[in-house]
Amino acid sequence: MSRHSLIELDAVLSIMRKGSFRAAAIDLGLSTTALSNAIGKLERQLGVRIFNRTTRSVSLTDAGRTFVDRVGPALKDIHEAMETVRSQQEVPSGTLRINAFPSAAREIMAPLILPFLRRFPLVHIDLVTEGRLVDVVGEGFDLGVRSADLVPSDMIAIPLCGRRHFAVVATPEYFERQGRPHVPADLRSHRCIRVRLPNGALYRWHLERNGEPVEIDVDGPITLDEASLARMAVLDSLGIGFFMESDVREDLAAGHLVRALQDWTPPIAPLALYYPSRRNPSAAFKAFIDLARERGNATL
Repeated sequence: MSRHSLIELDAVLSIMRKGSFRAAAIDLGLSTTALSNAIGKLERQLGVRIFNRTTRSVSLTDAGRTFVDRVGPALKDIHEAMETVRSQQEVPSGTLRINAFPSAAREIMAPLILPFLRRFPLVHIDLVTEGRLVDVVGEGFDLGVRSADLVPSDMIAIPLCGRRHFAVVATPEYFERQGRPHVPADLRSHRCIRVRLPNGALYRWHLERNGEPVEIDVDGPITLDEASLARMAVLDSLGIGFFMESDVREDLAAGHLVRALQDWTPPIAPLALYYPSRRNPSAAFKAFIDLARERGNATL
């Protein structure tokens, strides 16, 4: 009787969740070829096709749906049994998977993740950044990091820092040449760095004063979808940028950038680390939570 490894079974469930071999391969840390070979091997051993595959889509066959219905709960029990054993470790080790908005990941990298890895060298952090809201349980993550107001109500949340701010910034040279905006409407006459969201839509700058929100559809010479590229453009005096304050704090302190419309950027919700209730958390998980609480209390 053939024996099947857990990776082959995990692969089936990951492909079902992600909807593609490529996304599942990234999820499992495998090459697409290795994943395809594992599924092919399992299908040969079972004598049936688990997936219908075309160049554009992947879907379960009838046999595949039956297989997933039976294997899914059993595989969950196996992983929970493994977590129970890991929870008895004295020295934290293994992998922690964390999902975060890119800006949130940048904010916690230096004060939380890097100190944790120095303190616990046997632990591996798999940090995935993306702009969309993710079901951390359904997509196989141990933890998520989001603005506190976006954390699902059924999750346990740990505040990580005080309130944060957006910042409208440009170089002193740009403002000397073009003048400084005093109200949001002034931005329409300025060169601004446009931002494209993960869903492809152009971001409208959200500003607010005294409870009065304003959205500005800015215009400018370039559209970017990554904050570090936008920062480069602003530092080159190409135009005005809209950032999380934490992304340009050092530039502001050094005088390379200056703020505008500061009275239109009130505090926003703090960051929070969140996770589902767990019966038998691993030593690595408990150590990370403990450090997050410690750093959160001290304000990251």
